[in-house]
Amino acid sequence: MAETPNSRIKEINISQEMRTSFLDYAMSVIVSRALPDVRDGLKPVHRRILYAMNDLGMTADKAYKKSARIVGEVIGKYHPHGDSAVYDTMVRMAQDFNYRYMLVDGHGNFGSVDGDAAAAMRYTEARMSKISMELIRDINKDTIDYRDNYDGSEREPIVLPSRFPNLLVNGSSGIAVGMATNIPPHQLGEVIDGLLALSKDADITIQELMDYIPGPDFPTAGMIVGRSGIRRAYETGRGSITMRARVDIQQKANGKETIIVNEIPYQVNKAKLIEKIADLVRDKKIDGITDLRDESDRNGMRIVIEVRRDANAEVLMNNLYKQTALQSSFGINLLALVDGQPKVLNLKQCLKHYLDHQQVVIRRRTEFELRKAEARAHILEGLRIALDHIDEIIALIRGSETTDIARAGLMEQFSLSEKQAQAILDMRLQRLTGLERDKIENEYQDLVKLIGELKAILADEEKVLEIIRQELLELKERFNDKRRTEIVSGGIEQIEDEDLIPRENIIVTLTHNGYIKRLPVSTYRSQKRGGRGIQGMGTNENDFVEHLLTTSTHDTILFFTNKGKAYRAKGYEIPELSRTAKGIPIINLLGIDQDEEINAMIRIEEFVDDWFLFFTTRQGISKRTPVSDYANIRTNGLIAINLRENDELISVRLTDGSKNIIIGTKKGLLIRFPEVDVRSMGRTATGVKGINLTSEDEVVGMEILENQEDVLVVTRNGYGKRTPAGEYRVQTRGGKGLKTCNITEKNGELVAVKSVTGEEDIMLITAHGVMIRMDVKDISTTGRNTQGVKLIRLDEEGFVATVAKVAKEEESNEGEEGEEIDVDLQETPTEE
Repeated sequence: MAETPNSRIKEINISQEMRTSFLDYAMSVIVSRALPDVRDGLKPVHRRILYAMNDLGMTADKAYKKSARIVGEVIGKYHPHGDSAVYDTMVRMAQDFNYRYMLVDGHGNFGSVDGDAAAAMRYTEARMSKISMELIRDINKDTIDYRDNYDGSEREPIVLPSRFPNLLVNGSSGIAVGMATNIPPHQLGEVIDGLLALSKDADITIQELMDYIPGPDFPTAGMIVGRSGIRRAYETGRGSITMRARVDIQQKANGKETIIVNEIPYQVNKAKLIEKIADLVRDKKIDGITDLRDESDRNGMRIVIEVRRDANAEVLMNNLYKQTALQSSFGINLLALVDGQPKVLNLKQCLKHYLDHQQVVIRRRTEFELRKAEARAHILEGLRIALDHIDEIIALIRGSETTDIARAGLMEQFSLSEKQAQAILDMRLQRLTGLERDKIENEYQDLVKLIGELKAILADEEKVLEIIRQELLELKERFNDKRRTEIVSGGIEQIEDEDLIPRENIIVTLTHNGYIKRLPVSTYRSQKRGGRGIQGMGTNENDFVEHLLTTSTHDTILFFTNKGKAYRAKGYEIPELSRTAKGIPIINLLGIDQDEEINAMIRIEEFVDDWFLFFTTRQGISKRTPVSDYANIRTNGLIAINLRENDELISVRLTDGSKNIIIGTKKGLLIRFPEVDVRSMGRTATGVKGINLTSEDEVVGMEILENQEDVLVVTRNGYGKRTPAGEYRVQTRGGKGLKTCNITEKNGELVAVKSVTGEEDIMLITAHGVMIRMDVKDISTTGRNTQGVKLIRLDEEGFVATVAKVAKEEESNEGEEGEEIDVDLQETPTEE
């Protein structure tokens, strides 16, 4: 509408008004609420609380006062927000698990590390802590500027003198509009040492500063794993560090192990942590814990985790690190207000801004003390004149009718200022004694000397820095304590030092229900075809061994699941257990999901571009991807192949790019084609059709086939045979294949297809965990259209669950149990 002369309504652009209003709001949140000042490390609410407590006289040497009184003072004079915001802030400042050096000395219930809330403000009491007095020190010496409060009725400080570097020492966190800060706490002595080094060498590098300030120091102690995140944060202002709980694994006399957690990561709720562990045990995502107790008391934290006798405490801890807050990340963001503007700072800039602030504080304090000394010296000069002419002054005063006439007479006759004349008039008669005259003279001479020193300080920047150094050293002597958080070298993935672990050949077994272990390769001795076998491992009811791999303790093992994801572990990370032990749950070793099953294990010596992983799914889809694409697998796994609906990954092999691939189905069909028929594609690709299946058929195995090798097939009922590779002509990818076995009710459907040379042994594992090892040469060689010969005598309800190749053992002492097996891992890089 048009504006009339008497109208107070005016037209505005709503878009422009929203933009302007939101920017005003955003700047208000950034500057006046959420971000700390780089100089004192305080947000406005923290600064107002400390200033109000100091103004009320609630200093560290006075009695505690009700918290409600402090909150009322703050919201009534300085902070126009709710009382809960102020009280919650004050509570945090009094919590020893939140602040490295508490700024409020609380009396009463101020909450706990379990997340318990503090008592109401009417019940608790507080006062300033001793170290917070150092933030306020010299505030009355004109060291900082003031501004009006929200209604103009009071004055409040813009920044505190902050005689110690609070921004780094206690850290800060806050979320503004479009930005956030997250600064970790540090050890006071280390930060002061860094400041001293910077004050002496302005060109010091961040790397050199880290010799003094190695990293954050959290009030809850714990450990920081690795230094790369710290260095990145100190150099760029942004970085992420990994925090871990401090644990102690104790072994009881009965052989059982107990995990004791004494320190937890910063800002982790202990009660929720224990609840999370209990939930994981209840949901069977973690196996091996028999009891969980919180034995924390006033003497310290103590969480007790009882470990089952057959479980490995080290592996269990690794799994707890992965799935609980016992290992947490702290995202460092060194964002603070510099001259009223938010800036991301590196470590050196944080220290430099604080040092600049202290130079301003020392200069302003010196100027204040100089003005005060000069004013006093001016008075004393007048008193000295009066004492030298006391008789004339007394006569002048006695002869004056009024004080004003006496003051004017003194100023005119003795060339005094008004202040000097007033001081003479105010002088008591006792100052005329000889002793008092000496005191005045001595005080004056001391002031003359002090004035000279103060002027020398103001004229020399190095003297200002030296004062800062001395006062910082005094603070360090008074408040320094020991570092709490230990910084341990190495990455998260490298839990153990491989150089300390012997290189030896091992057999890794994995059951259908997901129990894994490793054994020395010499555990099994060779038997003749048709034997009963030996008990390879204990299994739970309805569980059986599904995968077996010969590898080395130093090799990387890639685990591929039916969901198409890949995980990794070193051979030495898999616990070594006895032959009859069932193993530990694979979920305790890898971060697999509840509904994932391991369908392939591949050993990798080195991740290179000219080697490939060949994938085949149950629906006959194949894919070839360079091994190097799987070098960096996260703890929560990596997508290895993009699966179609209702499909799953069943087999993975390592190839050099020039092999022939065979794919066998449960209905006894097999196709052979060059792997180059499947082009190399990306890690998340779906793949192409490897074999064309009928509606009732599915793939049971995929292998690499050399011309001089045989194709070994094994059926469900324990029958098997070898067929020369020459009987399988090379076809085009995607065909239906050739018959490889005559499937009957007697021998059952195919369960395994392997390529063999005759120079290896074969391991058959039944559903009941019975294992038999035999020389491949003992298995008959027949044509494609035969059903095979009996390889193993099965129980009435038994069946062959899986088949694995292992290298032939050297029979130096034939018939002796426990013979050594020489595993040639170079010739069999993909055994399963």
